[in-house]
Amino acid sequence: MNFPKYLTQGDTIAILSTARKIRQDELAPSIAIIQSWGYKVQLGKTIGASQNQFAGDDGLRSADLQWAMDDDSIAAIWCARGGYGTVRIVDSLDFTKFAKHPKWLIGYSDITVLHNHLCSLGVTSIHGQMCLELDNRTQESRDTIRGILSGNFKGITHSAVGENFRRNGEAKGILIGGNLSVLYAILGSTSEVDFTGKILIIEDLDEMLYHIDRMMQNLKRRGILAKIAGLIVGGMSDMRDNTVPYGQTANEIIAAAVSAYSYPVCYNFPVGHVKDNRALVMGAAVTLSVAEKEVQVTYNP
Repeated sequence: MNFPKYLTQGDTIAILSTARKIRQDELAPSIAIIQSWGYKVQLGKTIGASQNQFAGDDGLRSADLQWAMDDDSIAAIWCARGGYGTVRIVDSLDFTKFAKHPKWLIGYSDITVLHNHLCSLGVTSIHGQMCLELDNRTQESRDTIRGILSGNFKGITHSAVGENFRRNGEAKGILIGGNLSVLYAILGSTSEVDFTGKILIIEDLDEMLYHIDRMMQNLKRRGILAKIAGLIVGGMSDMRDNTVPYGQTANEIIAAAVSAYSYPVCYNFPVGHVKDNRALVMGAAVTLSVAEKEVQVTYNP
């Protein structure tokens, strides 16, 4: 995999939105934090732009990301917020220069489209909080992003206490995945990655429980769950149910879907739509270790 260059003091981070619209003033606290780290900030044309719920039309959002990818003065790209819309522009982008000279791209949720597309091109990226959220998440979530950008990162250790469905063990593989709903939506497209031998991470927000089961059954029927080497389940936040209860929690649904396999599985890992959304390098070679009292994700040399 091709790792982007790590940032140094004075480098410029572009902030833009590939999905939902956002005002410039909403980003002020986050910009102040980034500047306190010693980086400069340049806002894209999508910041403040609006077309219905989007940060401008598809053409503007595509052009803004293309500019940030290709402009040599930009050292990293931080997506301002998620929502929906990235899948509408990914096929209009030219990744030729970016794949040869990559830079860190940061975000999660709807940005799962880009993480997987970049992984299919052999480029790593940062699954971490949106720029909008920088000031109202945990210090650990901020530290993990800052650490990756500067090249100072080793992994994440998480308490496994209370994980009734975890499956202990150790596995090595390339880290892939992201938001389950978005991952499900790009299967069969040019953004789909090869799942064989990978460590898959999934998280989701505000989904019907039967939707979670439908997506997991799809992954199972396609042979994806049989191919992976390990599974990390992040926040399955604010799940919804029908009037007649589905009868299982999201974690129970996932545990049932992977029950036939023997690889390690952990739940409630600190990634996703949770307060403690720690950053991970998508496309990096990692070791997943699931034990009785803790889970570790460490980066391999």
